[in-house]
Amino acid sequence: QVQLHESGGGLVQAGGSLRLSCAASGRTFGSAIVGWFRQAPGKEREFVAAITSSGLTDYKDSVKGRFIVSRDDTKNTVYLQMNSLKPEDTAVYSCASTGVGASWLLHRSQSLYNYWGQGTQVTVSS
Repeated sequence: QVQLHESGGGLVQAGGSLRLSCAASGRTFGSAIVGWFRQAPGKEREFVAAITSSGLTDYKDSVKGRFIVSRDDTKNTVYLQMNSLKPEDTAVYSCASTGVGASWLLHRSQSLYNYWGQGTQVTVSS
């Protein structure tokens, strides 16, 4: 069983930066795909970014060039560096991990992920 814990959220002004962390306990990320999702008030949860064990990444179009996902397997932690934040980035951000052997072709689908963190609030003021 994997437990995921996000940290690093907070209140920031538009144009500012935050770095979210997703730490795993119980077992290592190993070959799992790790994704970041967000849910804004009144909206469905949506894909933000994902990374494979080999470092392959993908991003939602609206965050490309502003967000960077990375992983440090020595610390069993995945990061989401968020720059040039906009008010529309305000949401609860959650990290999620797949099981072994998950297909990268499906990485934007929430159903691919077996383990979820509790989420961290990011609020961007204008």
